[in-house]
Amino acid sequence: MSRRCELTAKGPQVGHKVSHSNIKTKRRFLPNLCNVTFISDALGRNVRLRVSTNAIKSVDHNGGLDAFLRKAKADSLSPRALELKRQIEKKAAANVPEKKAS
Repeated sequence: MSRRCELTAKGPQVGHKVSHSNIKTKRRFLPNLCNVTFISDALGRNVRLRVSTNAIKSVDHNGGLDAFLRKAKADSLSPRALELKRQIEKKAAANVPEKKAS
């Protein structure tokens, strides 16, 4: 299982562990990932995603999963999240009433 957030594409970073004697050894900084169930209002169902805690805060700040995915750029989303984004946009386009030409 990859250690990458499905919404923000945060992944492991590389750095140094520095000892008291200033010896530097390579180490990995892993993202804080959680399995979370989000509620999609547009799709009318729950969606389980593996996201970072930072992404959970961003989703709440933007007003829910639907609003976050509409604003998100496609290149930072996982294939699963990208499919959700397409489904949400399709539902939103279907629910918008068409204007009559006068």
